[in-house]
Amino acid sequence: MRVLVTGGAGFIGSHIVTALVEHGHEPVVLDALLPAAHPTAAHPDPPSAGGEWIHADVRDRGAVVAALRGVDAVCHQAAMVGLGKDFADAPAYVGCNDLGTAVLLAAMAECGVRELVLAGSMVVYGEGRYDCPRHGRVRPGPRAEADLAAGRFDPRCPECGTPLRPGLVGEDAPADPRNVYATTKLAQEHLAAAWARAVGGRAVSLRYHNVYGPGMPRDTPYAGVASFFRSALARGEAPTVFEDGGQRRDFIHVRDVAAANVAALEAAPEVVAPSALTAYNTGSDDPHTVGEMAMALATAFGGPAPVVTGGYRLGDVRHITASSRRIRERLGWRPAVSFHEGMTEFAHAPQRAGV
Repeated sequence: MRVLVTGGAGFIGSHIVTALVEHGHEPVVLDALLPAAHPTAAHPDPPSAGGEWIHADVRDRGAVVAALRGVDAVCHQAAMVGLGKDFADAPAYVGCNDLGTAVLLAAMAECGVRELVLAGSMVVYGEGRYDCPRHGRVRPGPRAEADLAAGRFDPRCPECGTPLRPGLVGEDAPADPRNVYATTKLAQEHLAAAWARAVGGRAVSLRYHNVYGPGMPRDTPYAGVASFFRSALARGEAPTVFEDGGQRRDFIHVRDVAAANVAALEAAPEVVAPSALTAYNTGSDDPHTVGEMAMALATAFGGPAPVVTGGYRLGDVRHITASSRRIRERLGWRPAVSFHEGMTEFAHAPQRAGV
């Protein structure tokens, strides 16, 4: 299979390219090398096994049409990620993520490419699943800044104020994006679904959880929390943990995410995408707190212990862990890298140069 991987020079994209080659496929990499993800001097080596490397922006319709020649499927990874610095980043997020996706899908429609695997994200859910002892399943609203400033980090029942029990979110849970990045990721899914209905294609969104592993960028506000902690340790500093460190997340190794992309590309269309767009939570199903992750990294690295600051970022959610049962049952995918194995490897793995 010949597969166009947008953002294929990036952290996750480069691992997908490797996995595709290992499974006998032919990747074509298209990447703009945007400064938010790559140093200005970076220029990746082309993929092995006859793959191609195209330095172009996914918003360049002509370049995308040229890249799609002879392609059987697209693995769309190109995006700005993370919370960024502030709302001033909103136009860049919308331009890269939503306009870029629209241009790509229009080019796919023109070229007759009907298979898409999208890099989705668990951020579309907002806060995770919560249960109240009195009122059952509830959906708390955004956390108030006054509560965060006072150290009241855990959402409470909107009906009675009782502390809530966090649980696992399924793919059918309502979307509730809480920041610009999350909003753009949900819009990408809507665009992909509209494209699939219009052209008779199939679209899959792999809703990644907290991806980490070798090759994460360092010293950038657009990386994930694992990268922040690893960057601090590399500088000889203690990882700085926001809130009380009790935020629950599902940390998934990048090689497992790459394997999920290959599984989605190789699955029979009627299995992987029975509707216009089918979403799959892609996580380890082994939640840990952010504090536990910071301690695991620091211990494996041999650096200073994490410092819990009580600080916070508006737009962050408290707990978000999801069930990956659907992808396991339909596609037979299983994560292969355990939390402690992965964190130990990541503690000593190289990171991408900072911006």
